[in-house]
Amino acid sequence: MKILITNDDGIFAEGIKPLVAWAKKHGEVTVVAPKTEQSGKSHAINFVTPVEIKRVDIFEGVEAYSMDSTPGDCVRFAVSGLRRKYDLVLSGINRGVNVGIDVIYSGTVAAIFEAGYWKLNAIAISTYPDSLDEAVGYLDDMYSFICKNKLFEVNNLYNVNIPKAANGIRITKQGTPYFNDGFIVVDEENSMWLQTGEKIPDEDPSDMERDTVALEEGYVSVSPMTVNRVDAEAFNTLKSLNGELI
Repeated sequence: MKILITNDDGIFAEGIKPLVAWAKKHGEVTVVAPKTEQSGKSHAINFVTPVEIKRVDIFEGVEAYSMDSTPGDCVRFAVSGLRRKYDLVLSGINRGVNVGIDVIYSGTVAAIFEAGYWKLNAIAISTYPDSLDEAVGYLDDMYSFICKNKLFEVNNLYNVNIPKAANGIRITKQGTPYFNDGFIVVDEENSMWLQTGEKIPDEDPSDMERDTVALEEGYVSVSPMTVNRVDAEAFNTLKSLNGELI
């Protein structure tokens, strides 16, 4: 199996090393990851200026590239630039969870959306900043769950979030915003700095199908994702009104 690994924390981030080591047990690994942290860059790409790409030797026995751009660009280069096909794309392990509506900001999740553009199977993997060791220890169970239940036959993209102590695994959907963002004044020249605030309880904390709720209850959250941004319900409603629309 040919495996591509990327992230949004940067190629020297703590979370990518154990993911590479784990993936080497399952196949031939290639790494293309950002030169510097790209958290919160979502699915941004660069097609305006030249991008620095360097071969680096930091993962034993693994071909790896540092790219001075976003996770989306890393996947684009890995597929189109290197002209290779991959059986699986892994993004992470992210330092911080990616659940609820907040996934729209995530570079970690955007990487699997780019993989989806190329019709590849992909998994975004995230955990709490202090739970990396626990997340690494749960990779086998998570991947076994996906394979045994043939999830890739149903959908090709999954967003996985791993709690500190997992009670099990749940298939989930997107919850409501997970973090409150606060702005603080840095100086008197109207400069501002975005500060991530406290966690927000889900609007329906009893709904264990929501990724935000399942994670808080100690479950590994596995959410099927899609690159299609069209609201299917709204589309079908409007389509039924085609003869009446002005």
